[in-house]
Amino acid sequence: MNSTKSMIGHCLGAAGGLEAIATVKAIQTGWLHPTINQFNPEPAVEFDTVANQKQQHEVNVAISNSFGFGGHNSVVAFSAFKP
Repeated sequence: MNSTKSMIGHCLGAAGGLEAIATVKAIQTGWLHPTINQFNPEPAVEFDTVANQKQQHEVNVAISNSFGFGGHNSVVAFSAFKP
């Protein structure tokens, strides 16, 4: 799990689109962008948050969450196309 917003800030209307592009690129390339400026994480968090350095992983399926002002919320699931 990682955070695109940590690198691009809040782009208001474009945030969901940019997040979706980053998600698709992770599936295509296998590279996960880092969650930057993540220091002193909560010890109880036991999953990988891709802190401060990109990581390579095999990514078959990924989701992109967008939570906006006024309850504009969406979740989109992506997977690689296999003809």
